[in-house]
Amino acid sequence: MSLSVQSEQVAPVTPVSAAPAVTARAGEPGYQIIRRNGAVTPFDPSKIAVALTKAFLAVEGGTAAASRRVHDIVAELTEQVVANLTRRVDAGRTFHIEDVQDQVELALMRGGHHKVARAYVLYREDRARERAAALEQQEKAQAVPELHMRESDGSRVPLDGARLETVVREACAGLDGVSPEPVLAETRRNLYDGITRDELALAPILAARTLIETEPNYAKVSARLLTDRLRREALSFIAGHPDEATQTEMGARYADYFPAYVKAGIKAELLDPELGRFDLARIAAALKPERDLQFDYLGLQTLYDRYFLHVSGTRFELPQAFFMRVAMGLAVREIDREARAIEFYNLLSSFDFMASTPTLFNAGTLRPQLSSCFLTTVSDDLDGIFKAVRDNALLAKYSGGLGNDWTPVRGLGAHIKGTNGESQGVVPFLKVANDTAIAVNQGGKRKGAVCAYLESWHIDIEEFLDLRKNTGDDRRRTHDMNTANWIPDLFMQRVEAGAEWTLFSPDEVPELHDLYGKPFKAAYEAAEARAARGEIRIFRTVRAVDLWRRILTMLFETGHPWVTFKDPCNLRSPQQHAGVVHSSNLCTEITLNTNADEVAVCNLGSVNLPAHIGRDGLDFARLERTVSTAMRMLDNVIDINFYTIPEARRSNLRHRPVGLGLMGHQDALEKLRLPTASEAAVAFADESMEVISYFAISASVDLAAERGRYASFEGSLWSKGILPIDSLELLADAREGDVELDRTQHLDWETLRARVQATGMRNSNVLAIAPTATISNIVGVSQSIEPAYSQLYVKANMSGDFTVVNAHLVHDLKARNLWDEVMISDLKYYDGMVSAIDRVPDDLKALYATAFEIAPQWLIRAAARRQKWIDQAQSLNLYIAEPSGRKLDEAYRFAWRQGLKTTYYLRARSATHVEKSTLKGTDGKLNAVSASAPIPVESPASSPAACSINDPECEACQ
Repeated sequence: MSLSVQSEQVAPVTPVSAAPAVTARAGEPGYQIIRRNGAVTPFDPSKIAVALTKAFLAVEGGTAAASRRVHDIVAELTEQVVANLTRRVDAGRTFHIEDVQDQVELALMRGGHHKVARAYVLYREDRARERAAALEQQEKAQAVPELHMRESDGSRVPLDGARLETVVREACAGLDGVSPEPVLAETRRNLYDGITRDELALAPILAARTLIETEPNYAKVSARLLTDRLRREALSFIAGHPDEATQTEMGARYADYFPAYVKAGIKAELLDPELGRFDLARIAAALKPERDLQFDYLGLQTLYDRYFLHVSGTRFELPQAFFMRVAMGLAVREIDREARAIEFYNLLSSFDFMASTPTLFNAGTLRPQLSSCFLTTVSDDLDGIFKAVRDNALLAKYSGGLGNDWTPVRGLGAHIKGTNGESQGVVPFLKVANDTAIAVNQGGKRKGAVCAYLESWHIDIEEFLDLRKNTGDDRRRTHDMNTANWIPDLFMQRVEAGAEWTLFSPDEVPELHDLYGKPFKAAYEAAEARAARGEIRIFRTVRAVDLWRRILTMLFETGHPWVTFKDPCNLRSPQQHAGVVHSSNLCTEITLNTNADEVAVCNLGSVNLPAHIGRDGLDFARLERTVSTAMRMLDNVIDINFYTIPEARRSNLRHRPVGLGLMGHQDALEKLRLPTASEAAVAFADESMEVISYFAISASVDLAAERGRYASFEGSLWSKGILPIDSLELLADAREGDVELDRTQHLDWETLRARVQATGMRNSNVLAIAPTATISNIVGVSQSIEPAYSQLYVKANMSGDFTVVNAHLVHDLKARNLWDEVMISDLKYYDGMVSAIDRVPDDLKALYATAFEIAPQWLIRAAARRQKWIDQAQSLNLYIAEPSGRKLDEAYRFAWRQGLKTTYYLRARSATHVEKSTLKGTDGKLNAVSASAPIPVESPASSPAACSINDPECEACQ
């Protein structure tokens, strides 16, 4: 059977009368094919159609009916292949024959033609082995012809094959399971006479990443090869002429490079001139060039594309310079700033802790906007509304994520005294806020992002629920804004009781906005009584359970609004004396006070949890060192930060909140051999968060002793000796015991409680678990507290598409002699789930169960055990494989009863599972359809629109 393309036939097949016509013409102008013998010929798309037709007929038979069906399928597939090849911006206008075959294979998989694709894959592998054997004999028989490189000025120089081999072998050194030979062989296959220097740098990277699916360590090889490309780019920029260095050579050159880098950054008006006044010789001597070797490809490519400083697209910031730049930016006001910068650098570059994206973007620059999250309350007047929109734009410009409390804005039909007219409600203003987020795209680095919050008693709540629908009046839709429902306990109690619920316009019941717990209940019932007496003009009564069902229906259909709970956020807030928590932030983990004069600000960073797992479990000593230094870094952000509006500065300096979180929780479980769906995993979530909480609070006390307590400390729960674990009782009391809370604790909280009261806290809030999507990629661990949703997939983000394989799983399968081509093929076919693969042992099936195989109650229970230690909240996604109204109702009611403050995205599987991608050739910027691609919620009533996992447009995913 012949399954190759571009006329490389090898065996007889069923006769084909004619290949279907394709839009792309033979000899497509400007595109060329590099054949296996090195010859370059015009790209001829019609040969793709011929090969596809032969493949189908060889597998499915050659009857007339089959031929007619195949004709139509092949025409469509050929168009897809040609389109995918010709849009690949990083491949230029020349393709290798293997690139074309990769795209043919992908098209077959995407189209669901799995029998044909499987035969095609096996055929290609057989032919590859034959060619490799033949090539080996050929290389022994004849010398390789000399190739030349084409320089930017058009001159030609001999290609330095010796350096290429050195770089590849250096990239593979010290890594288990990898070999330079296949990388070199694949690289040489793609070389041609006259190749440019940039193409030569890219060739080994492309070669190495095609091997990632067979051995995860090739992700590190790819990253090291990308580092070589980056070194040439940066060193040439600094030197002003072409320059390069191997990893070994760079070890001796970092010390000279770093001062020149700082000077160049200041000259380009990208770095703060204050960095030039550090003792740069001392700083440069502390750099650890060997830490360039610890990146995976996804992490380094993300840094390269979005974080490293550049001038007109030319990067001049190497990885260790990047981490030191951030560290210096955070240490700029320290007394011994060199020592602190080195301390901060060691923490960041070791990957034990990572600061948030705005801090990494902007530390050490002329505009150090380092904070992650901003929360605002919108006033109920035109000036206040448009000031809030302007504030959104200013805050988003420098990478801030926004949460807006829109509850005070009067509802549809409410009286406007100034014009004696009627209000159009909150929705038209939300449309303006939505469009502002699109217009201000965070300096071109990522899409502006905002979340609007509305309380469940607002008269516009039902229209608010419809904001993300794809049907209806588009003027009353916000397709790019996230939405969240701020739900009082009383509403949930009425849902459970089957009682009625009354909706009001906030201009007639303004007191409800600032109340929670029992006072809210009393005021709400009083408002209902006033409405019954005719004293309130705008109100509507609905069944609470009907509104709850509609909330869940919209969540099911559109992924919004997120479900967040007002009362636990306020009852457990340390800052009850200073104000009210009116909303959370973009990612639902921040719970800080807001009002007309204060915009809440939070500064985030995350502990790499698996880096603190030793042979005996959690390494307490290392974790304490990490948390202590991290808290100092986060506290420094508050004083260094560039504030775009005065309300943010006022709030941040008064309360000094920070949000220390964690990432890599799933990796930690796998290192400890704990299945997510187990009591042991729930207990570990509890114990690990207790330790982080203990050390974070202790570190804030230490900072208070050194620098002074935060201004609004007196009257806080901290000042009363009420720590987060103690505030559970406040929630239980408000709910009259109707809450399922675990009070287990293991550390000496009594002593710490006494220290807090005696010395005070430097920070009003210290803990919050953010999604950590991008910084987890940088570090190379699972994001935040997320379970794995696939063990082998293609991850899409703003840097492109990347093969991701669970290295822990591969290690375990290798240990049992189960990792082979068949296992890889099966993982692709079963969407990265091992549960359906018979030969995988049961213990590994349990350990590596994916998110959609785990009942959401396990994730909720683990989150509840963490929540008892956290003074803010956590970004908790829920996964439901086959969602239904009953399942959603059970999950979200359970989350409320467990005392959770917030939930985040609902993730659900589509009726058609993710693409069975071959993964070959889909990394980087090739933009193949992702195997982790949109996993929307399916609804018979509307088109699916829930958030995609790893959506490159989604703030939470980036």
